[in-house]
Amino acid sequence: MKGSLGARFAQVIPTLLLVTILVFGLQQLMPGDPAMLLAGEERDPAVLAQIRTQLWLDRPLALQYLHWLGNVLHGDLGQSLRIGLPVSQLVLTKLPVTLQLGVMAFIFAVCIGVPTGVMSAVGRNGVWDHLANLVGLAGLSTPNFWLGIMLILLVSVKLGWLPPSGYVSLAEDWRQSLATTVMPAFVLGNAIAAILMRHTRSAMLTALDQDYVRTARAKGLRERVVVLRHALRNALVPVVTLGALELGTLLSGAVLTEQVFTIPGFGKLIVDAVFNRDYPVVQGVVLVTATVYVLLNLLADVLYVLINPRMRAA
Repeated sequence: MKGSLGARFAQVIPTLLLVTILVFGLQQLMPGDPAMLLAGEERDPAVLAQIRTQLWLDRPLALQYLHWLGNVLHGDLGQSLRIGLPVSQLVLTKLPVTLQLGVMAFIFAVCIGVPTGVMSAVGRNGVWDHLANLVGLAGLSTPNFWLGIMLILLVSVKLGWLPPSGYVSLAEDWRQSLATTVMPAFVLGNAIAAILMRHTRSAMLTALDQDYVRTARAKGLRERVVVLRHALRNALVPVVTLGALELGTLLSGAVLTEQVFTIPGFGKLIVDAVFNRDYPVVQGVVLVTATVYVLLNLLADVLYVLINPRMRAA
């Protein structure tokens, strides 16, 4: 087990280094010149030259990358071209919002997807199975922005149960915070729930056909004990690792949902930065998102090794 985990930890550093190269390289392909944006309308050549020197834009790309990487390793992601604030400060302000939204969406996904997958597998080829597959297909096929708009029209406009948009932090008012995030969290968790349902169903069908399940039934154990204690425990091994990966998807894929519900998280931050050509903010947000996703991939590998007895013995 130690060798397997050690190999996975050893892959993190080169992976993160590759991520920094890709983020920096892709930023160079974006149109526009940061120095031109900062110089104002007159764009005095002397001012342009001074700005390029300050931003290291007059150096070769390799030196620019090494300078930027050195700053990143010290926690400096640059400064916003539009509002002049440090990118790290903006990230620390917006990250808790997206984390709250992503965790709530993940809770929705697990609470809906796993039980539905279990019921679908237990009632194989029955009414529950067909209904669960239909709901799962609808969850995978429904665009998040459309579902969000429909929920706003139904729940907020017609029924008046929840606020249609906005965000209140947990520290300010936890009740209002949950009220403003429950709909976008459900929208985000909807598609993930469908994915978890299909994987749980597949894993449960495999587990229910194993010899140890037939042995448990032959011993006279109740079907509920057989399903939950024997089959589900083994079926959850791939589902748990998949869940860690899908949590990364939730944190990085909330752009449209945050725009629809006007939530000031990572998604809205990067959209505003792209429209305003605020390159350091785009670069910083993409780097942080990619790093979180890489670390969640590592967490998925670790969970798989810890949960799977055969991997622990390797």
